[in-house]
Amino acid sequence: MADYINIRGQSIEVVASDPANPTQGQIWYNTTSNTLKGGGVTTAGAWATGNSMNTVKQEMGGAGTQTAGLAFGGYTIPPATNTTATEEYDGNSWTNSNSMNTARRTLAGAGTQTAALGFGGYTTAITGATEEYDGNSWSSGNNMITSRRQLAGAGLQTAALAFGGGNLPITAATEEYDGNSWTSGNNLNTARQVLGGCGTQTAGLAFGGETTVRTGATEEYDGISWASNPTGLNTVRSYLTGAGIQTAALAFGGETPPATTATEEYDGSTWTTSPGSLNTARYQLGGIGTQTSALAFGGSNGATTFGATEEWTGAGSPLTVTITAS
Repeated sequence: MADYINIRGQSIEVVASDPANPTQGQIWYNTTSNTLKGGGVTTAGAWATGNSMNTVKQEMGGAGTQTAGLAFGGYTIPPATNTTATEEYDGNSWTNSNSMNTARRTLAGAGTQTAALGFGGYTTAITGATEEYDGNSWSSGNNMITSRRQLAGAGLQTAALAFGGGNLPITAATEEYDGNSWTSGNNLNTARQVLGGCGTQTAGLAFGGETTVRTGATEEYDGISWASNPTGLNTVRSYLTGAGIQTAALAFGGETPPATTATEEYDGSTWTTSPGSLNTARYQLGGIGTQTSALAFGGSNGATTFGATEEWTGAGSPLTVTITAS
């Protein structure tokens, strides 16, 4: 029988530890574990449990990626209070950072771990307060035009998008931030609060939430106006969150009711329910990252507030497999 070297015309790489970023089809022999291994890809997305937040809370803002995440503000129970707490995630654990200037909950976030934006929310009243994070501390920026809570955000610190939210009544207002001040954009087609959002200032995505009832409505923003997609979420829900971009988004968690683990993927046209659900059913959670590498943290199921963190690995992501004889 021909051996591998005769078939492939090359030798198998011998290493003491697995490659950090193997490519699909790559083969190597690990001398530490005495196993033959190869690089593959995942066939279905799944959530894996990570280390919990230091401050157990819900209704917080978030920014960044799965390996460089940021969580800020929110509501702790107990004690039942708004918080200024800020934490950074490095792909393994959360570390406390300097606090926000204004304690608040139901705010929105945008940007990265070293250049984040927190805006809107509720202190002892609905607020339009805006703060910028530089990777170390928060500084106050110019307020939003429309003060609101339970809104969604997208984009970067210097090019952010704020949309929807509660302002007694619920609002469809959209605003754009240029790193200094907010300007009004065209309204959402469906006014709503406690919705999910992701994307950029010129390619934003809004989904789910509440009008006078829960909705699965999905809208796309092109930097000027919102267009409604006749295909909404498969699981109609509010208090959900999301990650990714307009053509490759992820929606997860929320309340139907009750709290749900449902995860859906959006391809720019249609939502598809994933077989990989959150391990902890919850709403009012934080969500950041991409469609293939997202982070879920905090939240509540109505009875318990969580600090639980979960990491999403989407279908098609790199995977190391051990090769055995058949």
